[in-house]
Amino acid sequence: MGTVSAAALNDVPDKELLALHARGEEHAFAELVRRHRDRMWAVAIRTLGDPEEAADALQDACLSAFRAAGRFRGDAAVTTWLHRIVVNACLDRIRRRSVRPATPMGDDEVFDAVAPRLPDPTDAHGVSLDVHAALETLPFEQRAALVLVDMLGYTVDDAARVMDVPPGTIKSRCARGRARLAPLLRHHRNRRESRNV
Repeated sequence: MGTVSAAALNDVPDKELLALHARGEEHAFAELVRRHRDRMWAVAIRTLGDPEEAADALQDACLSAFRAAGRFRGDAAVTTWLHRIVVNACLDRIRRRSVRPATPMGDDEVFDAVAPRLPDPTDAHGVSLDVHAALETLPFEQRAALVLVDMLGYTVDDAARVMDVPPGTIKSRCARGRARLAPLLRHHRNRRESRNV
């Protein structure tokens, strides 16, 4: 297949980009990642809470998506498909971490190549560290549901498609996760309420 310039791909719909990539167009996948990388990063960092783990999960997810593009059936939006791959990559990292603890390698170049240069807006607040620590106490399924719905603004139906479960399961996971987080984050709410008095 002839090579299309990267600029010519700017207006090509996501599904068409995947099809072009599957047919060998060398710039199509890079354009797809460019469009969705920030949201994919947000899913990974908020799910894992650790920049190195999130960067590794994002790299794993991009590689999986690159290889699986030809099998995309088009049942869901490409962004939903990509986010499902990111969630699965995060879950894989959590499973591996529970089997054996990771040893940091100090490879900042890999992190810089994968992670976008956008700051996480929640980092400006002292609450962010507590929220991430509290999220890490939840089972992965509850954490991922809360990240998608409460932190990234997905609808319950969209989150259900990303996680490949029924919408009722997402609602249940969110409710159980919120109930478990409430006592861990109560002090922030009390502090906010006392300032508003």
